[in-house]
Amino acid sequence: MNLSELGKKLESLLGLQHAAVAISFLEKPPVGVSRVRRPGPAGCSYWKMASDGETFYTAGEDHQNCVIGAYTHGVELGPEKASELQGTLSQMVSLEYLQEKEIPRVPHREETFVYAAYAPLKESPFEAQIVLIRGNAKQLMLLMETSARAGGGSDSTMIRPTCAVIPQVLRTGKTTPSLGCIGNRVYTELGDGEMYCAIPGNQLGQVVAELEKIVAANEALKEFHKARGASA
Repeated sequence: MNLSELGKKLESLLGLQHAAVAISFLEKPPVGVSRVRRPGPAGCSYWKMASDGETFYTAGEDHQNCVIGAYTHGVELGPEKASELQGTLSQMVSLEYLQEKEIPRVPHREETFVYAAYAPLKESPFEAQIVLIRGNAKQLMLLMETSARAGGGSDSTMIRPTCAVIPQVLRTGKTTPSLGCIGNRVYTELGDGEMYCAIPGNQLGQVVAELEKIVAANEALKEFHKARGASA
């Protein structure tokens, strides 16, 4: 099953309202793919653009508007932006949004950022290192049950910052859910009842294969529990 078929089946089985996104970090731009038209307000804003149907790549300059996201993605920051990063972190600490001890534990790419490519998964012209899914609690419940069954395991739920879920999955090789953060919810228009889940791209085929079984099993169990509840 090719990437297009896997993407379509994944979205159909989960009943996703937003297209799954393919993300890859590359040494050179994908053939035939254009650079993003203009820098977004944050790296996670590119997730929404891709989910809405756009295919593009970004360079380091396109990630400078959000220094937190630039840091998590391994983007090189000049002196001015590095100072801005420290100022932003200090502000978050002063607001009691973060604690100092949390900062060193924020996942980030160790590799230097060169290019990143984004596309709707079912239309992606490049292989996905990360498959990013936006959904509700039930959809992600099914996905996490599937990931555990598929053998890749799952990682603990991440909170802030949402963009750190990408390096976390690259580092651990485990499917990881994220509750989102307030900045991400603004930039991606994430609904109050929605969250994210990131899957290692090399596990996608197995995840989709097992998802079909998990969805069918849950539907059968739903009817079982409904009947049981009605007779209680």
